[in-house]
Amino acid sequence: MIDYYQSDKPQTIGLPSVAWCAGELNLSSNYFGDLIKKETGKTAQEYIQSKVIDVAKEKIFDLSKSVSEIAYELGFKYPQHFARLFKQRVGHSPNEYRSLN
Repeated sequence: MIDYYQSDKPQTIGLPSVAWCAGELNLSSNYFGDLIKKETGKTAQEYIQSKVIDVAKEKIFDLSKSVSEIAYELGFKYPQHFARLFKQRVGHSPNEYRSLN
């Protein structure tokens, strides 16, 4: 995931998918999902989303970028989807989180 966000992949292919992550590890999607579930208790999709939110939390403090710019950098097609996911996972909107910290 770190390599993913240090490349231009988010802008070209969007958010990392379960299939993409599994493929990077030369695993089937089902096996990757089973491994993640066993190790973390989360589904593969939940795990990937939590990692995306971790990256977002770091980027949110770059005040030179708008929340929309950050959303596009992360691979979201629509900033609203980013804001909704962020609020679900963190409990605050991206702007609230930015001002609280």
